[in-house]
Amino acid sequence: QVQLVESGGGLVQAGDSLRLSCAASGRTFSTYVMGWFRQAPGKEREFVASIIWSGGSTYYADSVKGRFTISRDNAKNTVFLQMNSLKPEDTAVYYCAARSVTSGKYYYWGQGTQVTVSS
Repeated sequence: QVQLVESGGGLVQAGDSLRLSCAASGRTFSTYVMGWFRQAPGKEREFVASIIWSGGSTYYADSVKGRFTISRDNAKNTVFLQMNSLKPEDTAVYYCAARSVTSGKYYYWGQGTQVTVSS
């Protein structure tokens, strides 16, 4: 059974940093793409960043490019999202997700972790 468990959210001030973690288990993710998404109150869920587990290619939403960094630790089967220079508009529930490299849709999701950035 695949499990994605996020952690690391919290309440910070604008300009601060946070690092989210996503512990993945239940299968081998070497042929998977791992993604971070977020959903703010009253808004649709949006893509934040993704990484191809094998090879490490990364992709970012324009809104976070230059501030957020996605990475993975193969030994710990964990994906990270380092978030710097946080802004109030980054406030959202952040979700970790996974899909195979051949799939167009993410079909494994974590439960989410709240990030709140105060001004």
